[in-house]
Amino acid sequence: MNPISPDNPAFCSDFLQHIRFEKRLSHHTLTAYANDLGQFGVFMATECNLDRPELADFRQIRSWIVSLVESGLDKSSVNRKIATLRSYYGFLLRQKVISIDPMTKVQALKASKKLPVYVEEKPMEMLLNDVDFTDTFDGIRDKLVLELLYGTGIRLSELIGLKTADINLYEKHITVLGKRNKHRIVPLTQPLFELIQQYNQLKDETFTGQADKVYLIVSDKGVPAYPVLIQRIVKRHLNVVTTLEKKSPHVLRHSFATHLLNRGADLNAIKDLLGHSSLAATQIYTHTSLEQLKKTYDQAHPKAKK
Repeated sequence: MNPISPDNPAFCSDFLQHIRFEKRLSHHTLTAYANDLGQFGVFMATECNLDRPELADFRQIRSWIVSLVESGLDKSSVNRKIATLRSYYGFLLRQKVISIDPMTKVQALKASKKLPVYVEEKPMEMLLNDVDFTDTFDGIRDKLVLELLYGTGIRLSELIGLKTADINLYEKHITVLGKRNKHRIVPLTQPLFELIQQYNQLKDETFTGQADKVYLIVSDKGVPAYPVLIQRIVKRHLNVVTTLEKKSPHVLRHSFATHLLNRGADLNAIKDLLGHSSLAATQIYTHTSLEQLKKTYDQAHPKAKK
């Protein structure tokens, strides 16, 4: 057996192959599972003298969870690692590697829900309507990145994976490949549709046919966009209009959902647009909306602060 390490969790290779090829989870999720199980394997080997982590019992698993909490790891991250172990031991049980699932006694930590961080409507309007983007390729590309993230609510990974063929020129919508390889349709506004057309024309002119033809968003060199590029674009432009500490593509996704809800959009419709598998994940935005209502009330009602 290969040495257990966070980068080489050999003991769970069958499980990782299972979720990669049968569950068809994303590369990001696969990496997270491998990291979690690698860390778990190292703890079992060093702290519990167990060279076969798959045979860990409830107490040994609980000791790892306690160590994570004591290290200061936030509860949501600990719960994600617990979910990883649930999937792993469930797989082992189905494969009859173990006869008793040690995770049945393990409970997730009660974590307080963090309200989504979002940009207010006026700063977003200022950024997209008043800030001067250059007519160069990178200027139009940067504006399209912002408009797509805010105008459709797609995730960073979904934006990077968006293909030119995913744009329906007649119905004016995009087909988004989301989590667990699920497709969803997201409509485009007329201005966003026209911006895509402008971008595609400029892309062909700039790279004289040498740019990547498959993926919509490309770098200054014409190769498919990558996460750091998109993160830099978003952060650089959000710095112009907001003092929020967090300035990420996901903040624009939160802004998309929050602004829709504040303007009366149906929660189920927002769920479908975001690609959430259940309404529970979308309901976090109702708390944001309530906070906004309370803020407006405190500012406007004559007796609010008396």
